[in-house]
Amino acid sequence: QVQLVESGGGLVQPGGSLRLSCAASGFSLDYYVIGWFRQAPGKEREGISYIINSDGSTVDGDTFYSDSVKGRFTISRDLAKNTVYLQMHSLKTEDAGIYTCAAKWGRSGSVDPSEYNYWGEGTQVAVSS
Repeated sequence: QVQLVESGGGLVQPGGSLRLSCAASGFSLDYYVIGWFRQAPGKEREGISYIINSDGSTVDGDTFYSDSVKGRFTISRDLAKNTVYLQMHSLKTEDAGIYTCAAKWGRSGSVDPSEYNYWGEGTQVAVSS
């Protein structure tokens, strides 16, 4: 059974840090793009980062960050654990929301949710003093 499970969300003060995990089961992350999306209350889902897993290709390991998180968030992977991480630093109140990871077959990155095949349930991030 294909599954993506996020963890690591929680409540943090502005300026704080969190590390989210996206653990995949039922399939190998190789040859999939893993994207992180977030949705704040009353706002549309936003694609904030992705990493391309494409064993041996020139784009393997390529990453993307939206302007809203660039320089503060880092996406990484541990393929042995079939897990992708999102390290978040200098969190702002506007970073709060539901963070969800998703998997897209292939080696072409995207922040278009409609291109993703598998989705996790999401993890809540709250940023408040």
